Amino acid sequence: MEHVVAEIRRDHIANIIRDGKRVDGRGFDDYRPITIETDIGHKADGSALVKMGDTQVMAGIKLLLGQPFSDMPNSGVLTTNAELRPGASPTFEAGPPKPPTVEIARVVDRGIRESGAIDVDKLCITEGELCWIVFVDMHVLDYSGNLFDAGMLSSMAALLDTRLPKVEDGKIIYGEKTNNKLPIANKPVETTFAKIGSGVVLDPNLDEERVMDARLTVATDKSGDMCAMQKGGEGTFTPDEIFETVERGAKKAKELQKLLKD
Repeated sequence: MEHVVAEIRRDHIANIIRDGKRVDGRGFDDYRPITIETDIGHKADGSALVKMGDTQVMAGIKLLLGQPFSDMPNSGVLTTNAELRPGASPTFEAGPPKPPTVEIARVVDRGIRESGAIDVDKLCITEGELCWIVFVDMHVLDYSGNLFDAGMLSSMAALLDTRLPKVEDGKIIYGEKTNNKLPIANKPVETTFAKIGSGVVLDPNLDEERVMDARLTVATDKSGDMCAMQKGGEGTFTPDEIFETVERGAKKAKELQKLLKD
């Protein structure tokens, strides 16, 4: 019975999209309303809350001192994590990270790394011995579709909000921040599209995600260049659909980047 209901729902949404419309009245390239609030976690070194429609993702930044990787002795370290809280959706469960959690963290991490968003060489304090380790932690507070774009936007807003903590004798003085910002060199954002039937729509809401055939997330840097891509779902995109989606994503990326304050 559930399968039949799911098929009816999918056909309904696909038919609406085939007619050039969406279930919530948006255009194919329209985002839901977006708001960004920074400096919301005063014990974090940087923080931000992004609301994208009813989807809410909070990101916090924590800086620690540690040793660089042996193959990158002159660079700092970036670690990105995501947590899908059970209270955010009935489908989320407590326990070890599930594949969706891992995928969100990896997609956001890749966008940050491949764009060179952080000048990691400037995070090195002593070659091969001491550097800043940047922890990006995303917490999903409400899941109503498209965690990738909301997660990336909250992570970048939090990184831009980050101030280096005070250090004395090689140790962090907790609770005391400096006015020194992270060395941010780029402002990547991600745009996610869902293919449903014959249409490809931006920023899928929860109903659209449940019936989509395939998903494509494109990371775009501040110059408008694509720096990463992730495909999800069992369906496929044609080469023409991919090229068109990348172009559409680059245009929408400019709008998202304007929301990020330096």
